Amino acid sequence: MLKKSQILTVSSNQVINLDDLSHRSTEELKQELLRLTSTRDTDSLNQKVRFAKNELAPLFDELSKRNPFPNAEDQVSLVLGDWTPIWSTIPFQDTIPGRIRQESYQIFHNDGYYANIARYAPGLKIPFLRKLSSILFAYDLMIVQQFKIVEGQWYIQNIGIKQALRSRAVPLSRDKAEKWFAKFMDSRLQEPSQTKDSFKSPSLANLDQVSTAKRFQKTFEAIPQLEHLYIDGDFRLVKTRREAKQRPSYTIAVRL
Repeated sequence: MLKKSQILTVSSNQVINLDDLSHRSTEELKQELLRLTSTRDTDSLNQKVRFAKNELAPLFDELSKRNPFPNAEDQVSLVLGDWTPIWSTIPFQDTIPGRIRQESYQIFHNDGYYANIARYAPGLKIPFLRKLSSILFAYDLMIVQQFKIVEGQWYIQNIGIKQALRSRAVPLSRDKAEKWFAKFMDSRLQEPSQTKDSFKSPSLANLDQVSTAKRFQKTFEAIPQLEHLYIDGDFRLVKTRREAKQRPSYTIAVRL
């Protein structure tokens, strides 16, 4: 008979034997994480945090033991390119309601910069507004960061925030996200060299709620900590903290 500590209840009709995790292949563990989170991305932040703590933590722990590239220096070449975050407990991602997961991107360039880009369509879950989606505006947000390895750790610095109101009728495709990021980086080439990597307080004029703008301002001013619990060419399990004293957040991302 299994001990209680060996059993993880994922839902009312499914039980995972924790001892079995060590015997499952790495690919099976990755697919299990994707399956468990596939319908949970729209949960509230509190629900996501509880889900990660109570149900996903054993999978996180087991995958972290199998990380084929535990050294940060070896992870840089793997992370380059385009990714999409499947599920995350990072607070700022859902500060604005209505994030469209299929139009969310992480784009890493080999010049040491990357962008988190997402489209938000508030009211998308409301039937009346959903019928009007083709004539309503969407809010596109891009946070650009610099990355490098310092003393064996990922060092992240926020560089800029861009925002745009666009028609919902035209999806924010991967190609459009890439071009938006490239345009931002091209504009930086025109700046004096001494200001390129300096802190720039963002303008958040399109955020109509003062509290929301303040949360993004605080997020932008922080120096995030980042650790890959697991990374390979197609899958990333990332642990981040906005500040050292903050609770960790987790993100599951897959390559596009």
